[in-house]
Amino acid sequence: MSASPLGDVSTASEPPVVVGVDGSDHSLRALEWALSAAEHLGSPLVVAHVRSDALQLGAARIASLGPSPELPDTVVGAVQAVVEKRGHTLPVVYESLDGSVTDALPAAARDARLLVTGSRGRGGFASLLLGSTSRTLAATAPCPLVVVPHEARTAALEDGAGAGRVLLGLHTEETPDEVVAFAFEAAHHRGVPLEVLTAFRLPPQPSALVVAPSPALQVPPPLPFTDDMEEQLVEGVKREQEERLRPFAARRPEVSVVPVVSPGDAAGLLVDGSREAGLLVVGRHHRHRFGSLLVGSVAHAVLHHAHCPVAVVPPAAP
Repeated sequence: MSASPLGDVSTASEPPVVVGVDGSDHSLRALEWALSAAEHLGSPLVVAHVRSDALQLGAARIASLGPSPELPDTVVGAVQAVVEKRGHTLPVVYESLDGSVTDALPAAARDARLLVTGSRGRGGFASLLLGSTSRTLAATAPCPLVVVPHEARTAALEDGAGAGRVLLGLHTEETPDEVVAFAFEAAHHRGVPLEVLTAFRLPPQPSALVVAPSPALQVPPPLPFTDDMEEQLVEGVKREQEERLRPFAARRPEVSVVPVVSPGDAAGLLVDGSREAGLLVVGRHHRHRFGSLLVGSVAHAVLHHAHCPVAVVPPAAP
């Protein structure tokens, strides 16, 4: 089933933003964010609902009896009413999909600019911060996935997808170029600053080291880690960060970059920073030894705890 009041998105000049909905409050928050994001990007919007197993089975049984009217998708109908009531100027297509959610949504987003979901759907326990579907999509989506947090832990979203700065978690050696470029583009389209956070760990203090049990294995204790040494380490990381960002900043000189280098845990610092951000960008750059993509520990942590929408950007296809 599909309904396209303003034309097919296949004729649009920009790739679409795809948002998965199931009628829950969480998915309606994601829908509102996706509408605002599509308007900022100048992209059409595809509103996708994966029909329940019961509805899919019922439709298949009716179809086996011969030609008949298609069963109405009440979720799509209700969501369409919400969208039309809000008002918009962009093309919107409504799609009813069959199959599993974790297969159907990535297929629908194969050529999309973004795939947007809520942090949880109708199922699961109310205490969970992130649903199993969002966790799976974070590892398998073919395009950047934006997970919009539910109301219990979200920062203010009243101003839509253009509110608040973009916050990028950058590991100078591991973060793929696609992630950095996405963050710069997001800040450009939203007209907001880009804060780039690079975290690093300080060497352990001598008191934290375990003394060898045997005198034969004793080694001279390391020199204390002084404030001057910490300052030198910070300056070195700052230089690495600046070098990494330089070509992206040259391509987007209108984006105001706020570089931040700080000792500490990257995930914790990003979660803290997300309280005042409008979008947190991280990479999905870990690959299992058998070849399957996995969500890295930092992305996993911020998906569970960030206070603003999180964009998980996949690496380029090998």
